[in-house]
Amino acid sequence: MFESMCQFGKERFLKGREGVFSFDLLSSAVPILMGIYIFINPFPHMTAIKGICLYLSFVLVCSLLIVKKIDFSFRTPLLVPFCLFIGWVLYGLFFAVDKENSIHDFHAHLLRYVAIYFIIINFFNSRRQLISLARVIVASSTVYSIGGLIYFYLVLGHDWTTRFSYAETGLMGCEVLGNSICALVIFSILLSLNFCMNKEPLRGKVILLSCLIPQTVLVFLVQSRGAFIALFLSLMLILWKNKKTLMLMLLILLIVVATVLPVKDALTVDDFLKNPRVKVWLSTLAVVKDYPTVGIGFGNETYRDKLDLMMYNNRLPQEYRQRKGYIVGAPHNIFLNILVRTGYLGLALFLSIIVVFFWMCGRCALRGEDDFIRRWGVCMGAAILSFLVIGMFEQMFHHVTELVLYTIFAMGTIVWKLYSSMSGDTVPVIDTDSRITGIIGGNQ
Repeated sequence: MFESMCQFGKERFLKGREGVFSFDLLSSAVPILMGIYIFINPFPHMTAIKGICLYLSFVLVCSLLIVKKIDFSFRTPLLVPFCLFIGWVLYGLFFAVDKENSIHDFHAHLLRYVAIYFIIINFFNSRRQLISLARVIVASSTVYSIGGLIYFYLVLGHDWTTRFSYAETGLMGCEVLGNSICALVIFSILLSLNFCMNKEPLRGKVILLSCLIPQTVLVFLVQSRGAFIALFLSLMLILWKNKKTLMLMLLILLIVVATVLPVKDALTVDDFLKNPRVKVWLSTLAVVKDYPTVGIGFGNETYRDKLDLMMYNNRLPQEYRQRKGYIVGAPHNIFLNILVRTGYLGLALFLSIIVVFFWMCGRCALRGEDDFIRRWGVCMGAAILSFLVIGMFEQMFHHVTELVLYTIFAMGTIVWKLYSSMSGDTVPVIDTDSRITGIIGGNQ
């Protein structure tokens, strides 16, 4: 499982043994540390290990930059949208309702993950490394799915009709709601399917199909409507050219939803229209009316802890109010969350990141020079689609799901760079290890 991560630095490590010291050793350690960090992302009780891997990676990258021993590129179509969004959030800190919380989250929930994004696109910048990173994600999601299901249903003894819930899973719990963890699991499912559509050996396909089973079971046992819709739409996109496989998987999906699992009643139109989230969203929009320009501040806890949510709830018509004593302290919608925290311009800038990323994926999927680029372009487009669909119904700004989001951004950017290096309008700058270190010309 960890062979893919260690393979990154094997050759450079052997070179480093020949001398007293080699900066190649430090360079090869960064993707290994990031691979470990990404692998343990969904698991709880590993905060210390995550911190060591993350901040040691930052220190190594900064050290290598200072001594000019690596080529670190910031060239990406997402650079301008990222900078504009970061700049607007920074401006909004001066007007935040809770400045301390907003400053903390500006670092912990934005700058940190943008830094991770740039590390990934610079240290996993070849086809081989992209595949290795995807395997790490699949392995992580599979291990979590198997461990979580065994602990929740076999060790704790819950009935199989009980929703898989993070609140009761103890040792095998998760730092986010079970609904939100589906963002990682569905991303892994899409990566597994993408591998299966490649010319993988039979043994590899058997392993990948074995990984698909526990992950798919977990998605269904979470019983999240957002996850079902996300899985359905992403499968439609990634398997569009494989009509027989698509029809088979959708048929199995519909049969399971309709007969096997107790979720069929939760998918009725009447139940959907009565969903309590609608009342939560209306309460959020009531807050937005008072903070339309720069929002309440970027802090995640500001909405819950610093606002009189009952006052905003009472402003709504009686039929749209949440029950007294049960006011939800989060928007439970990724777009409304950004809107209430950063205002209308902040939401527009965030949407510009999404639009540019979809454009990148579309270019790779439609104009890729070979099947590898086209398949990965479609896969990354399906991945971001599934994440956003789940985000329409869940609170997604937690560390686990934020890493998933920025990993999708990074992997899509790597595919874009590979596409750009092969197009006629660009000239790739490639080092001795066939890694793309820069692009000259073209649409960067």
